[in-house]
Amino acid sequence: MFKTTLRTAFAAIFFLLTLLISQAHDNGEGTRRRSRSRQSNECNLFKGSWIMDPSYPIYNGSECPFVDSGLNCQKNGRDDTMYLKFRWQPHRCALASFSGKRFLRRNRGKKIMFVGDSLSSNQWQSLACMLFHSVPSTKHTFTREGPLSNLSFPEYGVSVMYLKNGFLVDLVVEKESRVLKLDSISRGGKWEGVDVLIFNSYHWWTHSGSLQTWDYYQVGEEIYKNMGRMEAYKIALTTWAKWVDSNINPNKTRVFFQGISAIHDEGKDWNEPNVRSCEGQTLPIHGLHFPGKRYPGQHVVKGVLVKMKNPAYLLDITLLTQLRKDGHPSIYGDEGRDCSHWCLAGVPDTWNQILYNILLKK
Repeated sequence: MFKTTLRTAFAAIFFLLTLLISQAHDNGEGTRRRSRSRQSNECNLFKGSWIMDPSYPIYNGSECPFVDSGLNCQKNGRDDTMYLKFRWQPHRCALASFSGKRFLRRNRGKKIMFVGDSLSSNQWQSLACMLFHSVPSTKHTFTREGPLSNLSFPEYGVSVMYLKNGFLVDLVVEKESRVLKLDSISRGGKWEGVDVLIFNSYHWWTHSGSLQTWDYYQVGEEIYKNMGRMEAYKIALTTWAKWVDSNINPNKTRVFFQGISAIHDEGKDWNEPNVRSCEGQTLPIHGLHFPGKRYPGQHVVKGVLVKMKNPAYLLDITLLTQLRKDGHPSIYGDEGRDCSHWCLAGVPDTWNQILYNILLKK
């Protein structure tokens, strides 16, 4: 344990030295930066870097009743804490600190719903904890009925909900086979009447073997045993986009789409080819860029959203998650070695801080 702690300390010192050198270099480049195009000087909430902040984390995950056991990394025995001390610093702009009271006041009388897979749940749990910590004296109620979890604050009339729906389109059982109907949404009624919708769908589309939850695809009357994953994803996402355009009033409801969250299962993606997973990672990747692979779903998502009549706001979290190889439960979760979900407190708190800032500006 002493060796592990010492190794973590040396890594942290190296990270800080690299950060200081980089900042000095950035200051020296100031003149050239000022001569760049106006576009490069604009605020971009999703481009930036992770910087140390001793005031973090903003809550203790072990004291939050809404955190799933598999995401409560400290309670599960993770003894390093450096990963809790980083704050996202966007390029050319600052994020307002999260205030639960202001969030509730601003959204008085509103319903907020996350719809998607377990990463959508990861974000909902994070927001639930942020509110629970920020307004501890405010009464709340919590219910869970089937796929719907609902945290309500009666004093403000605010409901923050999570609805499990990993594909967004219909998955049905017909003749003992599981059929993914790429052009059908029959349960979208639960999304209506909500003031803020945050959708998510991607990781379930990449599952194979025992993790795959469908046997066939269906489009119209045609049944397909095999189809390119991204082709199927694009058809389904287009179906969702058309449903939103046809059924959601943009004057009443704000629609977001949670971008693709990074997985860290190959060290070659961050220039450590001998590393096989996120296990043992204690620090973020330094800098503004990720050296590894891009996800094919990124192109699909952006291509579908841009064609919407009323485009959903993309919470483009891919880069900021790619830089956080240290933020996963790893061996301190419920699923063996988990390098796709995120410890709480942790990275999803930033997703919600960004969401909070966007909603404030509205």
